Amino acid sequence: MDHTAGMTSARPTATTSVVARLRAAGCVFAEEEAELLLQAGGGALIDRRVAGEPLEHLLGCVSFAGLRVAVGPGVFVPRRRTELMARVAIGRSPAAFVELCCGVAAVTATVEASLPDVETWATDLDPVAVSFASRNIRGTAIAGDLDEALPPTLLGRVDVIACNAPYVPSAEVRHLPPEARDHEPLIALDGGSDGLDVIRRAAARAPRWLAPGGALLVEVSDAQVAAASAAMAAVGLRPDVQRDEMCTVLIAVSTAGFADAPGHLASS
Repeated sequence: MDHTAGMTSARPTATTSVVARLRAAGCVFAEEEAELLLQAGGGALIDRRVAGEPLEHLLGCVSFAGLRVAVGPGVFVPRRRTELMARVAIGRSPAAFVELCCGVAAVTATVEASLPDVETWATDLDPVAVSFASRNIRGTAIAGDLDEALPPTLLGRVDVIACNAPYVPSAEVRHLPPEARDHEPLIALDGGSDGLDVIRRAAARAPRWLAPGGALLVEVSDAQVAAASAAMAAVGLRPDVQRDEMCTVLIAVSTAGFADAPGHLASS
């Protein structure tokens, strides 16, 4: 008797059942997700996905700029749109690179993959995110509020600071998809009343770290470009904008070398 026939027919039946459950739960790419979840073990993972947990949290990784980046429950999942920030950073060929609000440090990992000799530092307020960042990069990942944990040896010599800060206005957080709103940390989503609270703080702190001609990169919505640009100009950075079909990145370039910039925490 040929037992393989029954085995091969059982798999499509199981997949069809999972696809139906995922579709009913609102998963747009139900077929692809079903295959990935079944390959990862199915069962409880499928139940958790149907209940709304992010697919990436369940699989333990996310694809970002061609890399396999480790993620897990309780951390922000890097979005494909942020690949533009990574490309802009790589295009500036930094010798020293810092990622603030790094999350799992997907941007840093991408920069490292393209620039083998780059010195990298990544910081985040969330120690859980930092633990994943440490797995994803060869540089140093440290817990701290924006720049507070960076070593003084970096003052005035950082070529690129990437800050993928939260920029969703507080009143809009409730409109985010449930898998983000319910399963990712609020501090990685909520940017304050106009979405720019953390970005303004990052702008105020950046000049003391940047080398001459160095740049601060932040991701914003199109509606926030004018206000964010004004915040950059107010601290002596020259703002410019780069866009693709998914994202807007503000590039704020240092117009002076390291001097008597505002105190380390003066703009908190």
